[in-house]
Amino acid sequence: MRIALIGQALFAQKALEALVAHGEEIVHVFAPPDPPSGKPDPLKAKAVELGLPLSQPRSFKSDAAYEHFKALNADLAVMAFVTIIVPERILYAPRHKSICFHPSILPRHRGASAINWAIIQGDSETGVTWFWPDKGIDTGPILVQRRVPIGEEDTVGSLYFSRLFPLGIDSMIEAVELIKRGAAPAIQQDERLATYEPPCRDEHAGVDFRMSAREVHNLIRGCDPQPGAFAELAGRRLRMYEPRLEASAPGGEPGTILSIDKDGMRVATADASILIRRVRLEPDGKKADPAELAASGVLGAGMKLSKPGA
Repeated sequence: MRIALIGQALFAQKALEALVAHGEEIVHVFAPPDPPSGKPDPLKAKAVELGLPLSQPRSFKSDAAYEHFKALNADLAVMAFVTIIVPERILYAPRHKSICFHPSILPRHRGASAINWAIIQGDSETGVTWFWPDKGIDTGPILVQRRVPIGEEDTVGSLYFSRLFPLGIDSMIEAVELIKRGAAPAIQQDERLATYEPPCRDEHAGVDFRMSAREVHNLIRGCDPQPGAFAELAGRRLRMYEPRLEASAPGGEPGTILSIDKDGMRVATADASILIRRVRLEPDGKKADPAELAASGVLGAGMKLSKPGA
């Protein structure tokens, strides 16, 4: 099948490799523009390595972009991690239109930070969806869905790279095969079940230790690695990663650092304590074990972590 691939980052690179290995004809690759500094996107690098036709548009909205896409005579467009707006006329130009990847069980968690919000909101499972995109945000009919459990200590990073990423690639090939056989479903999303959340940013990542340990745990791992949940420590932001729930009682006022040892830093919440295994004290750019900062006197038992802006 003649496929135009639109995407970015490592997921799109692996999608390209999988499609080529599956014997599909890649008629064109659309990768992001090169950054002002640093390495080109992995998708571009792989397309160049394979000698494939390549474009790096900043937008698909112009008539020229549409005419170029239409002239490809593609059977299908595969959208593998796309963050720019692709107009309907381009989505519908290929013979079989377009399919798009989303890392959630649509219609739940539409939007750019689906994995973050699934963890923050305490979902027990998530998954991947390949759907037929339309003019809405993650609103088109569903083609393929696969579910996975969310583990007690999963972070955004571990969940994505260990399960959702490979499942997304495998289900892409499944979707392409269904389309080739003329057996691809288009199941309308149930709008009664739809949720939409904004991109998860610092405005959502501030930790209030007066919440329950479970809520704090979910927020920290739902912001790990980005944007990094944080609290205030003596006027500086302390970013926190790799939390673990503990059964012990709080043992102090919420936000109080109870102890620091080789396992991490224990902090009191409203109803229990939580262990934080990695931290980053801004403006330092490196993550560290809490014990390292304790050895330098920056962290210590009895210090108080407060809600940002409180």
